[in-house]
Amino acid sequence: MFISTAYAQSAGGGLLDQSALIQFLPLVLIFVVFYFLLIRPQQSKQKEHRAMLEALRRGDRVVTGGGILGTVNRVVNDTEVEVDIASNVRVRVLRSTITSVLAKPDPSAARDAAKEKDAAKADKL
Repeated sequence: MFISTAYAQSAGGGLLDQSALIQFLPLVLIFVVFYFLLIRPQQSKQKEHRAMLEALRRGDRVVTGGGILGTVNRVVNDTEVEVDIASNVRVRVLRSTITSVLAKPDPSAARDAAKEKDAAKADKL
């Protein structure tokens, strides 16, 4: 009386596979959207930052992770840079802590300024 009759199920294996695919399709779509909106732009940003750090040269105006502004005095090695933060104040910072390069000096302008300085010195003598 309390026991119901059990009926045999039809062999609908193909229908079961399609429903499983339809259930996972939204998850796949969400992953694709996340990849194109979040993961890929972040990877390209990291690649640009790495290229910027590798291109650091003497005279570049930089901002460190702590917000300190300075000018690159010399590149010590692959991981360290010596930065002038004030007159006669130099600090060594890790390259990875440099967040951005504000200005890159124009090599020809620096060369011209050095020539003018030497010419002025020669005139004084």
